Amino acid sequence: MKRIKRAVVIVLDGAGAGWQQDAEKYGDVGANTLKHVVEQAHPDLPNLTDLGLMKVLGLHPADADDPVGCYGTMLEKAAGKDTTTGHWEIAGLTLKVPFPTYPDGFPPEVIEAFEYETGMGTLGNKVASGTEIINELGAEHLRTGKLIVYTSADSVFQIAAHEAVVPPMTLWDMCRTARRILKGEHNVGRVIARPFVGEVGAFVRTANRRDFSVDPTGRTMLDALKAGGWDVLGVGKIEDIFNHRGLTGSNHAAGNPACIDATLEYLRRERWKGLLFTNLVDTDMLFGHRRDVAGFAKSLEEFDQRLPEIMKLLGEDGLLIITADHGCDPSFTAHTDHTRERVPLLVWGLGCEEGVNLGERASFADISATVLEALGCNEKLDGTSFFRDIAMN
Repeated sequence: MKRIKRAVVIVLDGAGAGWQQDAEKYGDVGANTLKHVVEQAHPDLPNLTDLGLMKVLGLHPADADDPVGCYGTMLEKAAGKDTTTGHWEIAGLTLKVPFPTYPDGFPPEVIEAFEYETGMGTLGNKVASGTEIINELGAEHLRTGKLIVYTSADSVFQIAAHEAVVPPMTLWDMCRTARRILKGEHNVGRVIARPFVGEVGAFVRTANRRDFSVDPTGRTMLDALKAGGWDVLGVGKIEDIFNHRGLTGSNHAAGNPACIDATLEYLRRERWKGLLFTNLVDTDMLFGHRRDVAGFAKSLEEFDQRLPEIMKLLGEDGLLIITADHGCDPSFTAHTDHTRERVPLLVWGLGCEEGVNLGERASFADISATVLEALGCNEKLDGTSFFRDIAMN
């Protein structure tokens, strides 16, 4: 069985493929991100369709051509529906104990320690939408200089500040302070800097966001491949999600167009072998949370239009995997947070069989197991490989 030289894993952030059986625990029964976007906005997705997306969503017409890609879905095994948990599981690390969440805001000992260490007062300390809380508290922040602290249904400690009041690099240092404080029982998944600009009533968040993640609690495919001498390249938020661990190169591009450009730039470099791991965040951050179905659909179209460029540069010994880390259904009315969903699994390569139905996988970690086997890395992490199901003999 022929091994590959390069694996490209692209995560369409928040692009879930239907609520899981345990979605009731999360208040997410009925969420179905991609299907609802396709049914309501009718995006033109010829390339994703060719790979099998409509088969995954149950929207494949009877008279349509069979997919050229291999397709299926994956269930999230770990508890939670956040970015870190999802990406770690994709990388072969299944979180055993979920990260803490704070539906009533952070306790006094956390806020008091943060204020003492930074010398700054705080506002908010509640669950909120990022765009809504800066509109609510932005004027008071400008007047008092206090930091806006908030959280969500995810395990996150978010700090918003106007760039004219707190420059981004200073805000990042404050996030590092929070990261040091949030240990033990308060070991949140991510501390996130949320800088913004503009006037009262017209605040806009900037691209100077940074995520400060907890260090992975076990080995991932990034660690295994780096230790084995492979290249491990991250694009977008990947370096933040894995706290820079296991990477040999990274491009912290912001926004889908820039991240796709960075992915293509890496693919044009012929000398590397190993893993290229890309996160495309716009579907989640700009459109899922903001309940913008049309924007979500347009973002999918823009990715679909550039997919042939990626496939062309993959080469004869490359493997492309497209998936997601959780759901973020822009049509869901119960809340504006992530949704507990299975995720799509689309796989293509010139050395792969066509049209293989991979079914519903028991864990996101099946991607890691497949990548490791396909590249010839013998380290065993979580998950079950499907490489033998798709590889041409």
